[in-house]
Amino acid sequence: MKKQIILLMTDTTRKDMVGCYGNKRMITPNLDALAQQGIRYENAYSCQPVCGPARSAIFTGTFPHSNGMVTNGVPLGANVKTVGQRLTDNGIKCGYIGKWHLDGGDYFGLGCCPEGWDEDYWYDMKCYLDELSEEERVRSRQSEESYKTYFSEKFTFAHRCSDRAIRFLDQYKDEDFFLTVSYDEPHGPSLCPEPYNTMYQGFKFPSTKKFTDSLENKPLMQRLWAGDNLTAGEEQINQATDSLALFLGCNSFVDYEIGRVLDVIERIIPDAMVIYTSDHGDMLGEHRLFSKNAAIYDAVTNIPLIIKGGEKGKVVTAPASHIDIAPTIMDYFGLNIPKLMEGKSMLSQIYDTNSKVNCEVYTEFTRYEIDHDGFGGLQMMRGIISEEYKLAINLFDKDEFYDLKKDPDEMVNEIDNPEYLDIIKEYHKKMIDHMNDTRDLYRGYQWSLRPWNKDYIPKWDNEGFTRQRENEEYEPRQLDYDTGLPMKEAVRGKYLYGMGAKNDESKE
Repeated sequence: MKKQIILLMTDTTRKDMVGCYGNKRMITPNLDALAQQGIRYENAYSCQPVCGPARSAIFTGTFPHSNGMVTNGVPLGANVKTVGQRLTDNGIKCGYIGKWHLDGGDYFGLGCCPEGWDEDYWYDMKCYLDELSEEERVRSRQSEESYKTYFSEKFTFAHRCSDRAIRFLDQYKDEDFFLTVSYDEPHGPSLCPEPYNTMYQGFKFPSTKKFTDSLENKPLMQRLWAGDNLTAGEEQINQATDSLALFLGCNSFVDYEIGRVLDVIERIIPDAMVIYTSDHGDMLGEHRLFSKNAAIYDAVTNIPLIIKGGEKGKVVTAPASHIDIAPTIMDYFGLNIPKLMEGKSMLSQIYDTNSKVNCEVYTEFTRYEIDHDGFGGLQMMRGIISEEYKLAINLFDKDEFYDLKKDPDEMVNEIDNPEYLDIIKEYHKKMIDHMNDTRDLYRGYQWSLRPWNKDYIPKWDNEGFTRQRENEEYEPRQLDYDTGLPMKEAVRGKYLYGMGAKNDESKE
């Protein structure tokens, strides 16, 4: 049997924007049907709730702090290989159709096919714009185009992506392949044709206390982000607006476009594995906030994840992460999982949902956009999430700790509550270990020197270890700085010049 995976992505789709996650007012019949045929993950998380960094984790299996994409507008590191490159080098056909956002170009990309992907099917947003006249380009960025009588689904990026995906499936249906179809929709300008453009007119979310969060005892950054909404009533925040209606209409429209691809998959390659997810969500007024930024709230980090190809009609509540997608793909194709990948294969869980892959998962934030001075600027956050708790260390701000069983709406920051101190310290240690294990570029004593961590004594040499990269599939083994010889252990005690002492400890 051929091995084939189709990864379907949308942009800025909250988990509760997909009907099968419980919001029956969301019209997403194709994704709902996919969930019935596969596994729906309730607690899947983005590695960073920003477009580029989120995608970097999905396609490299490394966190943004490892692969260099710590913000929008910077490229992946020159020595970073995507899963497409790794599969292509093993004789597996790889196609990428849709938004890329990993080349360091502007929002639309450079229009150039990266190493490892089929040039005949490379189609990013720059390629789409190149098909349009100057007048059409401007129209493609105007939300009001959706209401023009001449507007057609054929004009949209989503429709053109689906067309190419269908051609790819037909051409390679008898071969092993990995295909990504990455829609920009429902991200603004949220262009969509009838009937989707008016499907949600008058829609507003049910009233909830999250719209009236005072943000007391929470990071200053969040209060600055809220702006005038900090003193607004719920009726001013949770409104039925044209932009919200079009955004949700576009969400249903992209479900329709996904359905076109799923229909072909079911008809010609029904045994293929299908993965659906979104890069991140949007606050949409919850906690008085809009868009996304350095927040650990479910609205932006807890993304939809549906996988067809193993058990059917199951729901997994154990934590899952985008970081595990690339290792899962490698494992599915029978390839070794590279040492440098920082996630785990989910394959055992896909075939048996009683199998548990993660007890905790991790998310992070460095900054939103290199081109923009706004969005709070530099906002360093590292977070750890389980089914029970969330801990966010906000390096320049107040930390956060939420008891998800008692406070699922994430309203009460328990970071200063002495009753939780032991649990906070336990999660904090796991987070520091994770930063060390993944060679976090920004690790240091500052992450441990927190107001609530009163027993911590900072040290100049921090943990006292050197942690070299083991990327041996595409480059020679790195050399030990102290000997010039190939390193024997990637993690080991390090002599710190100028300190006058040697740390002889070693650590596997």
